[in-house]
Formats: sequence, structure tokens, C-alpha cells
Amino acid sequence: MTCQNFCVALLHWEFIYLTTAFNLAYPITPWRFKLSCMPTNTTYDFLLPTGISKNTSNLSEHYEAVVEAKLNSSTTYFSNLSSKTTFHCCFWSKEDKNCSVHADNIEGKAFVSTVNSLVFQQIGANWNIQCWMKEDLKLFICYMETLFKTPFNTYDLKVHLLYILPEALEESPLVPQKGSFQIVQCNCSVHDSCECHVPVPTAKLNHTLLLYLKITSGGINFQSPLMSVQPINVVKPDPPLGLHMEITDAGNLKISWSSPTLVPFQLQYQVKYSENSSTNMRKADEIVSATSLLIDSVLPGSSYEVQVRGKRLDGPGIWGDWSTPLIFTTQDVIYFPPKILTSVGSNVSFHCIYKNENEIVSSKKIVWWLNLAEKIPPSQYTVVGDRISKVTFPNLNATKPRGKFTYDAVYCCNQQECHHRYAELYVIDVNINISCETDGYLTKMTCRWSTNAIQSLMGSTLQLRYHRSSLYCSDVPSIHPISEPKDCHLQRDGFYECIFQPIFLLSGYTMWIKINHSLGSLDSPPTCVVPDSVVKPLPPSSVKAEITVKIGLLKISWEKPVFPENNLKFQIRYGLNGKEVQWKMYEVYDAKSKSASVLVPDLCAVYAVQVRCRRLDGLGYWSNWSSPAYTVVMDIKVPTRGPEFWRIIKEDTTKKERNVTLLWKPLMKNDSLCSVRKYVVKHHTSRNGTWSEDVGNHTKFTFLWTEQAHSVTVLAVNSIGTSFVNFNLTFSWPMSKVNTVQSLSAYPLNNSCVLLSWTLSPSDYYLMYFITEWKILNEDSEIKWLRIPPSVKKYYIHDHFIPIEKYQFSLYPVFMEGVGKPKIINSFTQDDIEKHQNDAGLYVIVPIIISSSILLLGTLLISHQRMKKLFWEDVPNPKNCSWAQGLNFQKRTDIL
Repeated sequence: MTCQNFCVALLHWEFIYLTTAFNLAYPITPWRFKLSCMPTNTTYDFLLPTGISKNTSNLSEHYEAVVEAKLNSSTTYFSNLSSKTTFHCCFWSKEDKNCSVHADNIEGKAFVSTVNSLVFQQIGANWNIQCWMKEDLKLFICYMETLFKTPFNTYDLKVHLLYILPEALEESPLVPQKGSFQIVQCNCSVHDSCECHVPVPTAKLNHTLLLYLKITSGGINFQSPLMSVQPINVVKPDPPLGLHMEITDAGNLKISWSSPTLVPFQLQYQVKYSENSSTNMRKADEIVSATSLLIDSVLPGSSYEVQVRGKRLDGPGIWGDWSTPLIFTTQDVIYFPPKILTSVGSNVSFHCIYKNENEIVSSKKIVWWLNLAEKIPPSQYTVVGDRISKVTFPNLNATKPRGKFTYDAVYCCNQQECHHRYAELYVIDVNINISCETDGYLTKMTCRWSTNAIQSLMGSTLQLRYHRSSLYCSDVPSIHPISEPKDCHLQRDGFYECIFQPIFLLSGYTMWIKINHSLGSLDSPPTCVVPDSVVKPLPPSSVKAEITVKIGLLKISWEKPVFPENNLKFQIRYGLNGKEVQWKMYEVYDAKSKSASVLVPDLCAVYAVQVRCRRLDGLGYWSNWSSPAYTVVMDIKVPTRGPEFWRIIKEDTTKKERNVTLLWKPLMKNDSLCSVRKYVVKHHTSRNGTWSEDVGNHTKFTFLWTEQAHSVTVLAVNSIGTSFVNFNLTFSWPMSKVNTVQSLSAYPLNNSCVLLSWTLSPSDYYLMYFITEWKILNEDSEIKWLRIPPSVKKYYIHDHFIPIEKYQFSLYPVFMEGVGKPKIINSFTQDDIEKHQNDAGLYVIVPIIISSSILLLGTLLISHQRMKKLFWEDVPNPKNCSWAQGLNFQKRTDIL
């Protein structure tokens, strides 16, 4: 009892040893600390074990006795406390030997004293406390759990946290008033643990937070000393995310994870892992600043378990919670890398470690196969070590898809035994052509590219990246380390299209396609484009087309586009207007020219004309074709000739008059150039001289022939003038009796052609041409006629001839002096008719004979097949008999 009184007296003396204010606050540490409490306003004698002196010098001598008596004295003491007893409390940790005790006296002043922490630990009430700032930097949390081992810990536990957070960094009060503290109620669970939440604005993370705890349990009150902390110094990061393990290309085990994104500072990480294999077991704990860790000497068939947690790298902080354990097991055959994505023409290598029945196969015994169908030559093998074999594929070609497989399977085998696992090799053609075009206004550049070359690679994303140099392109384009992405949109034609706007005309745009895939990324060969060199000009404007009068050429004119300012060449296409224009091309290389003339065969047709342009130096593109311009049909020249004409003469013997009707065909456009307004008949006689008659657009004209000789000429007239070359015909009484044609024969060749043949007698007159007439005899049918050159002796008449009809054929010699006497026949030549009939009979009989022969041959072949089936159905084929194998049935064999 004396010892207990001595300890209490000693504590009482230490409580009043120092007097200070609330500014003596306990700094919250980044690790756990304890809160221990003892009652006040009580006699301290009973707290000390019997035999311990109240003299302070005896405290250390009897310290161990206090520890031994802690349970009995504490239990006795707590059982005798009243509900209004107030406790002195202090903070301490494992590193502390002393702690600070404070309480308010009756005059409102705070008494603080330093005592040995073991005294509180042995005879007081204890809690474990840890405070931290959440990773989101919005909530400050204090967690406490009771360490009571006394009967009153079964009472309801209520905890309140009182805090004050100054507005400014330098405003931390030396003596904060009790009324200025804000209070929050803590959430307590049935397991005697509580969690207190204090919201902290982002702007006050560096301010000093002052706080203390009020604890009530079973009517007993506890109050902690004042605590202080800067929230930014006790940030507790969340567990790392995305914990992942894989075998690297170098054969190491790579542990990787994602860093929390909310913390405003860099983290360090603690990684603990264990390895369990048939030949080795190890555990390790490493601290790294990166978000990955490499473990070497990975063996097949091993199991790895990993956990990671984070903490602030520079400055104070709290270790976060451990991530969920991740277990990774290596296979019996390890390929590194397990998958390779590469481009055509590259060289790649695979490594492997092969384990067979708990033993690792020597690398010298390993062979490699491709798709289990092609053994890879040993010249491509490399022994890296006793356990690791390497195979290299040089100058690769693109992978050919095999069904749903878009890769080649590479197998590592133990001599002739292959494991079912394999490595995957993806080889794609990245030669993607990027073409760019600058618009005619020089304001934007459009680039296009197709994905046909890489459609077989599923799960890939494509992105155009570019780098713009200040002026022009380098001789050899290369991928620049600093580049920018460009948004491209897929068009209906399967091409991606990207638009650069605004543009720098003389800058060099180096661009390439980046192919991103889970296996890696590839870049297409870069191409460099200068916008000024890929201009597609606007098409020429004000395009006009016409056939020039009196010259007869197709003339095209246009206006040059405003941009670009370079010299341009022009291309013209023209053709007869219609549904499908057959275009002809014509190029103009004179940059100053604004028109061109082209020779065309038909001056009286409508032509469609378009013009486009391009830089004269060949750079850039042809512009679009201009809107079509059309020529208008109009008279270009006077008609080249008048119409050919003939006459029909009706003679009145009583009056000795003859009515002559002139017949002609309308003049074609090529001869009229390009229209005929009217026809004019020009007469000439010895008595009446020369006169003309306008017959308009009629093609028939009748006049009275009264004089011995009458010459007529038919003229064609258009808007330009009268035909230059015309045909003349003279009607002469004496010449009508000149008999030059001795004989005339008509031979029908078929229903559409008749051959005329004739003979002439010598004549002193100049023969200009012949006129032949034909018509159906005994009918008032139309007379048809043709003009025949004077040098021929036979002529083919093409018309529709009816075999049962009789035709009249007439041949007139036309002299300069007039029309001679005609030769007239009223039927075809008889010998030819009989021959034609015989030939016709032959044409009928021969096809009948040929058809009958083919039918007879077919009948014989069918009958032959039926006879074979009837008589030889049961005869076996010797080739199908075992006893006949090896015998030559074509060689004679004597059986004796």
C-alpha cells in the first residue's frame, strides 16, 4: 500500500511539474500509436502495488513489481470507479518510453506532465489509433480499436472527434478556444472499434489540423490529449490496380501494376512474392519506385504469388493496404516472347525452355517446327545456354490466314516429341499507301489510305501520325520522335480520310500509319508530302465550244482558274454528243493559251467538250473536268455540191410536148454544211436563155420541155450561199436517139442483190455517167434509180427483190450533150434463173443429207452401247481379279 501511494504521489507531482497551453499537441505519426488513460481526482496510493514507496527514487527500483501487479490493481480500480470519473490520458508508441499526460483543473487550466509510458500501459485503459488521409484527398480518417481487458468494455462505446482546421496556413492558434472546435460522431462497431471521418478541403491539405478524442464507455469519460497533423503528410494510397504477371521477351517474369491516379505525388511500392517449384522455393520483399519488377531465372512449372502496396516516395506518408494476392503458374514449355507481331521483311527470334517429367531438356536436343508441318532448318537454331534454345526467322513474308487462324504456330519440341503449347507469329504487310491532295483554293489538304493490307489482324487500331517540318521534305523521310495524331474517318469506299486545315503550303508533312495491338505496335513506311506539290486545281471556267464559220474547225475556249499561280497545261476531251460519248483527247502545253482549235470530221454534228488542267511541271493532280459545253449546229460553209437528180418524162405525142419531172434526194448534212434552206432549178435553152426557179424544200419539180435542147441544174442554198459544185442534165431530141448500150443483163444473186451487166458500142460522145432504173413490171410502182460511174461494165444493185415478181431494168447513158437511148429489159436473164433454181434445190437437199447422216451415226452409237450391256454384263474386269494380276492379256499364252 505504501508503494502504491508513492507511485500516485509521483504521478501527481509530474502532472503539476509543467504548466502549458493547448499548443503542446501530439504530432500524429504515419504509423500506429496508443492512447492510455488513468483516472483523476483520486488517491494514487491504491494504484501502486503494496510495498512500493511513494518516493520517486524508488519508482525505478520497483518498476517490475508494477508490471506484475497491473492486472489485479487495474481490475480493482476500474470496479470501484464512479460513472463521473474523469481520466488522464497520454499518447505513446513502441518507440516512446515516456508519454504526455494532461487534464483540466478546477480553474480551467491544463496541467501537462511527462511520465513513463509503461505505467499507463500496465494500469490504465488502452486503445490502438491510426489516422490517415484517403487517396482521394477529401477525407481524413482516424481508426481506433480498444485494448480493454476489464469488465466495463462490454458497455456501449461512444466516441466523438473534435477538430479545428484554420482558414490560412499561418493561422494555427496557440490557445484554441474550446468553442471553436467542430465535433463529429464516430461510427463504432460491435467489435469495439470506431472510425472517425473529417472532411478536408483540397486547399487545406497543407494546413495543420488540431483534434482530440472524447470517449464514453459505460458512463466513464476519456479525453485524449490534443493532436496535430498536416493531412498531406499522412496520405494512405489505395492498393495498386491491374496487378499482372507475364513472361517477357527476355525470359524474365515481369510483375506490373497500375499506379493510383488520384495522388498528387510519386509513389514507391513494396512488392512481396514467393516462388514454389519442384527444384526451388524462395521468398522476397523488394521496394521499387517503378510500376513493375522483373524476376529472373524463371523455370517451367513454377508457381508465383505476389502482393503490392504503395507509399509516398518523397516525404512522409503511410503504406497503403496490400493488393489482393495474385498467383501465376508457368507452363511446362515457356516461350519468350510467347507472341510476336512484326512486319514483312523483318527478322524475329523465339526462345524456349522445355520441361519434360520434372527435368529441363537440354537446349541441344530441342528442334523447332512451323505449324507442325514444316521443320525449321537447324541452321536457324542458336544455343543460348544449357536450357534455352533460340530460333530465328529471317526476311519474313506476310502470314496467310488459315481459316480462323491469322498467325503461324511455332513449336518447340524435344527431338520428335512436341508439346501442345506453341508460340504465335503474326506477320503483316504495313506498306500502306497514303495519298494527299490539296484543294484548288489552297486552304486544306485531304489524305486518304486503305486498310486492305491489314484486315486480317483482328483487335488492332489504326492511327495516322504526322510531323510537320518548317520547310519542304527531307530526301529520305523518317519517323520523327515528336509527332501528332490525326483523326481519320472511314468512308464508304473502304478508305480512311483525314483533313489538314489550315495548311502550310511549303511545309513538309511526314506521315505514317501506326498500328496498335495488344501484341505491340507497328509503323508503316513514312511518306512526306508538301501541300504545294499535291494541288488539285479548280477546273477551268467559262468553257465554250463552236464550229468556226468558213474555216470548219472545232474551237474551244476557257478561263484559267485563279489558283494555283503556277503555269498550267490543259487537256481537252471532245466527242459526238450522245448517251455514250466516244471521247478524243487533245492537250495544250502553252500556259498562256486560253483556246484551241481541233479538226473534226463532221461539221454538222453536236459536240460535247470538257477541259481540265494541271501544273505544267507535272506536280499535283489533274483537276476535275469542267462542266460540258456543246456546239450548236449551224451553217458553216456553202453546200459542197448540189443534189444528184434524175427525170421522168411523160410525152404527149399529139402536142409534141414532153413533161419532165425532176427527182432528187434531200442533201445530207455533210454535203449541205449544214442545212438546206431551199433548192433552185436553173434552166438554159438556146431560145429563152437562162432563168431560175425557186422550188423551196421540195425534192420534185416538173417543167415543160419544148425546145430541141434544154439543160437544167439543181442548186442547193443555205444561209451562207449556193452550192459550189452542181450536177447538170441536158435534154436533147437528137441525143435521145443515140444507141450506145448494146446489151443489158440482170442476174439475181439473192433476194437483196441483183447484178447488172452491159456492153457498149463505140461512140463519139463524151460519156459522163449511167443512170439505171428499176421497178416492178405491170404495176404503177415507184421508180428507183442510181447513178453509176462511166468506167464500169457491171454493177450490184442492193434492194429488196421479190422472186415471184417481174422487174423492169433500164440503163441510160448520159452524155455531156444529153441523155442517150436507154436499154430496157423486162425480166431477169433466163439462164441465170435456172441456175439459181438449181442452186436453191441444192441448198435444200445438202442440209437434209447432212442431218440424216448425223442422226444415223447417233443411232448406231446408242445401239452399240446397248449390245455391250446385253452380252457382256457378266464378264469380269481382269484388273479387279486377284488371279489376273500381273498377266499380259495382249500376249499369247499356250496352255499345254
